[in-house]
Amino acid sequence: MATPNRRTVRDLRRDNRSVVLRRLYFDGPMSRQALGPATGLSSGSISNVVAELAADGLLEDAGVVDSDGGRPRTLLRVAPDSGHLIGVDVGETRVRVELFDLVLRELARVELSLDAGGYDVGHIVGHIREGVAAVLSESGLDPARLLGVGVGVPGIVDRSSPDGAVVHGQTIGWDAVPLESLLRESLQLPSGTRYFIENGAKTLGQAEMWFGGGRGASDAVIVLFGSGVGACIVSGGEIYGGAHSSAAEWGHTTVHVRGRRCRCGALGCLEAYAGAEALIERWREAGAELPPGASEETAVTALLAAAHPSDEGATASPVARAVLEETAEYLGAGLSDLINLYNPERILIGGWAGLQLGPYILESVRGHATAYALRHPAERVTIELGRLGPDAVTVGAATLPLADFFALGGHRAPAAAPQAPVERPGWRAAVEERAAR
Repeated sequence: MATPNRRTVRDLRRDNRSVVLRRLYFDGPMSRQALGPATGLSSGSISNVVAELAADGLLEDAGVVDSDGGRPRTLLRVAPDSGHLIGVDVGETRVRVELFDLVLRELARVELSLDAGGYDVGHIVGHIREGVAAVLSESGLDPARLLGVGVGVPGIVDRSSPDGAVVHGQTIGWDAVPLESLLRESLQLPSGTRYFIENGAKTLGQAEMWFGGGRGASDAVIVLFGSGVGACIVSGGEIYGGAHSSAAEWGHTTVHVRGRRCRCGALGCLEAYAGAEALIERWREAGAELPPGASEETAVTALLAAAHPSDEGATASPVARAVLEETAEYLGAGLSDLINLYNPERILIGGWAGLQLGPYILESVRGHATAYALRHPAERVTIELGRLGPDAVTVGAATLPLADFFALGGHRAPAAAPQAPVERPGWRAAVEERAAR
């Protein structure tokens, strides 16, 4: 029996608003006349929707353009100040918080080092709280104007809990951390503020697909290469998430049976060979001496300087070059698995280590990926560096509330009821202790 169509006039108006907003956002400025063919809506629907969106302050004039013998046509664009978003990157060395306007122009940012606190839950929640307060204070923005806060995190994000997103981060010691409820309780934002928590590789992927090297691709893989490695799989234009947003933990696929111990505890994971942490460890094992307490970013810089010295006449270290080449081969072999499994048309490599190492190893990575992959899919894929730089995860995190805003047709979602955090020994105390400092 056919399911009855329960769509209402309100649903239709919301969807029409959504399609016009998206078209103007990604392809504008455009005139009313051009919006009709671009959206498939009638001229009457365009007039009504544009009038509504303009009355809500979401659109503004962007000049005029001559028409073919007729009156000049007014161009429309999304008004940048009609909404604001916060993106948070819980990274490997720092927490980065950025405030954006609706067109993702950065208005304020703060970076807080993880330092001795590492990934302690109270430490991370405290950093996010301090960062959000700092960017709001710097900009003078009323928190009530926020459309939401997006957070990119390492690990698997499970949304099946009634208490909001729960993070399973095995490599950082997080076991079912109720991050959303902790943020609701800790951050000094209006009670209806919406939080969007996602795996950092997926926020990077969404940013590259919307604004970077993934634009126009239907099937792509975006790699987050940092201390470890992860991937975002895009199929048919949609990010693949699995049952609980746990798909594409690519860094923890096995590349060497009974191989090196990964930080997740298993043996032979790709991350144990291709991540920056593993790269540095292998260099140390080969005899490299690094200052005590040197950060991973400092160590990678030193490795590149040894392998590719800038001083004229300096001798390159064959050991450093061998470590780089081994990393390129493992990364290429890992990419070949993705090529064989998903047949992407495009692979982009991002993350701080990917962007830093890419200019030196990209050609080698391409060669190894092609050598290990099946010939037919390998001949149809391009492998490039991401285009958005180190801010890609925060930009991608900010797109999470933005995508929700679009889906609602430019309406703010109803205020969500505050959710009580799930009790876990030590977590609440750690968060409250840091808040009291």
